[in-house]
Amino acid sequence: MTNPMMTLNTLLEKTSDADILREMIGFASQRLMEMEVGARTGAAYGHKDPDRLVSRNGYRVRDWDTHAGTVELQIPKLRKGSYFPGFLEPRRMTEKALTAVIQEAYIQGISTRSVDDLVKAMGMDGISKSQVSRLCEDIDTRVNAFLERPLEGDWPYMWIDATYVKTRQNGSIVSVAVIIAVGVNTDGRREVLGMKIGASEAEPFWTEFLRSLTRRGLRGVKLVISDAHEGIKAAVSKVFSATWQRCRVHFMRNALAHAGKSGRRVVSAFIATAFAQDDAKSASLQWRSVADQLRPKIPKLAALMDSAEHDVLAFMAFPQAHRAKLHSTNPIERLNGEIKRRTNVVGIFPNEAAITRLIGALIMEQSEEWVVQRGRYMSLETLAPLSNDPIVMLSAVP
Repeated sequence: MTNPMMTLNTLLEKTSDADILREMIGFASQRLMEMEVGARTGAAYGHKDPDRLVSRNGYRVRDWDTHAGTVELQIPKLRKGSYFPGFLEPRRMTEKALTAVIQEAYIQGISTRSVDDLVKAMGMDGISKSQVSRLCEDIDTRVNAFLERPLEGDWPYMWIDATYVKTRQNGSIVSVAVIIAVGVNTDGRREVLGMKIGASEAEPFWTEFLRSLTRRGLRGVKLVISDAHEGIKAAVSKVFSATWQRCRVHFMRNALAHAGKSGRRVVSAFIATAFAQDDAKSASLQWRSVADQLRPKIPKLAALMDSAEHDVLAFMAFPQAHRAKLHSTNPIERLNGEIKRRTNVVGIFPNEAAITRLIGALIMEQSEEWVVQRGRYMSLETLAPLSNDPIVMLSAVP
């Protein structure tokens, strides 16, 4: 008698039309996502409802590997917030890494009260050292492979920034810098290039980090975007033949500190007229005009503008289509915000290896998500002139 509870693998072996099964899985999963998003938005697709909570914003494609083969999913996007189907288990590696770090701190007896509460709430208080060790080893292998992977091709744009976390060293709690680099290659794709942990953001630390990226193959860097840390600026000039862009957002905060509360809105709008120009020459002329007009009443602000002109307006020398993404560190600040959200759960890390494990897993999954996105971060046509590869440059010529 045939067993009615036939496994999926057996079914696939006995049928000649696996495509039908894949289509059924795809149809069911798509309907499930539509139901989930409908509940999130407060209205079904295409329905005009005054009680709608949030609007949709198209779809993004993601491949889903199943026992029946690869199913192409169209995951709905929202204009505000984000949606990810529960059956895909988002950020599984990150969650494993967070669990491993919490367990390690608990096992070593150096956890905080919040970590102890988490361990009990998650039912992990019976975990053994060997179990934690195996989990950590599996994650570390994957994270280290990602952080040491070769970097191929040209990377014309790179954003670098640092965030700080607390860890235990020799019985004391210290704050350490975690620096991260994000780049865009000539294929228009974003990736996290690397990360490093150090005691501070001193120039030697930044220099060694950037050189480690070049040893892995990083080349073709045209513009590096960061805040106005002198250690970063000096390291960039040592390692790359590239232009340095001072983050416009950070500069404006420094500039408006000289304007006084009542004058900040006017001064901000005044300086912004330089950013609205069509080319680098016009932007510089407008920048100097604004500085000269501010000089009689706010001389310190005018002096700051004089010294920062070339660094703040560096992005204006690059293609206009890219400028909105080049003038600040916003693309990497969002990633740092996610890192902070995860690391705040731990509070104090048991060691630097645990920091690398959690943050490494997070940036690895973020990088993979960027790579598989259907749309490019920047278009091939606008990036081609920046490539050092003559074949890529010629491909842009009509």
